Amino acid sequence: MGNLPKALSSHEKALEISKHSLPHNHPDLATSYNNIGLVYNSMVNYPKALSYYETALEIKQQSLPPIHPDMAFFYNNIGLVHYNMGNYPKALSYYEKALEIQQQSLPPNHPHLAMFYNNIGLIYKNIVNYPKALSYHEKAVEIQQQSLPPNHPHLAMSYNNIGVIYDNMGNYPKALSYYEKTLEIQQQSLPPNHLHLASSYNNIGVIYKSIGNYPKAFSYYEKALEIKQQSLSPNHPSLAYSYGNIGALHYSMSNYPKALSYDERALEIQQQPLPPNHPDLAKSYNNIGSVYANMGNYPKARTFLEHAVQIAQQSLPSNHPDLQRWRDNLERVKNK
Repeated sequence: MGNLPKALSSHEKALEISKHSLPHNHPDLATSYNNIGLVYNSMVNYPKALSYYETALEIKQQSLPPIHPDMAFFYNNIGLVHYNMGNYPKALSYYEKALEIQQQSLPPNHPHLAMFYNNIGLIYKNIVNYPKALSYHEKAVEIQQQSLPPNHPHLAMSYNNIGVIYDNMGNYPKALSYYEKTLEIQQQSLPPNHLHLASSYNNIGVIYKSIGNYPKAFSYYEKALEIKQQSLSPNHPSLAYSYGNIGALHYSMSNYPKALSYDERALEIQQQPLPPNHPDLAKSYNNIGSVYANMGNYPKARTFLEHAVQIAQQSLPSNHPDLQRWRDNLERVKNK
């Protein structure tokens, strides 16, 4: 993480040099803008990343035919930033453009196609269309099983995506089976402090929490947090996610002061890089509101729960189960 400012400075210098020696729409400039966008995305500065990616795309649109395979990656990068900002309809639109280009230029079992199917599956998961999400992730796995070795990290990622869908559908045995497949591959193919391992430990922890095995859940959550603390900047949203999970576990065990401490840390981190209407913020407000409600502090609970509902109404589909649940939480507090 410490090398990102250095990388940014190096790419910015390269861009300045190129600007002086090349015409303003030269394809090499697009590469420089794209590289700077990648760094800003890694630094969780999504508005800046988007700005550089869009400039890169504009230049490429002038120099390449619309279905050139390279165009797909520029559309995909912009889709990814919209995804990170919680703007799922826009992200879906860019991902679909990227997939359409790749389908015209690549053989049907090419590993790049699997990546695009996975990205679209993630969008459908977030807008709660689980059958569609499952269909896209299964397409990705089908391609990867034909084109990659059985312990390839990309295959692990696809198994993980399917596990998440089953988890969200409440099918915990199936979810756990896919998460364990994922972890097994990652332990063979990745260094022990790799972030993908943190994600798998976290997901397995979620399942154990859901089936009421809190000691096992704690153990997996703590492994995940330890890796993230070594690898990520202290304001990274993924760290907030881990703090939120540990907070939820303390909440389930009625350990409200500890739950509040973890939930507040999560919210504090999220408020720095995320846009104010991001659904993850709504989740943290709800968690803090629920803790205050259980501690008997109803005015505070109401304030946080109102924030949660207000954000969720702007950022989630009206039938989203989280939005319904947070509204119910608010109604219960209003009646106290």
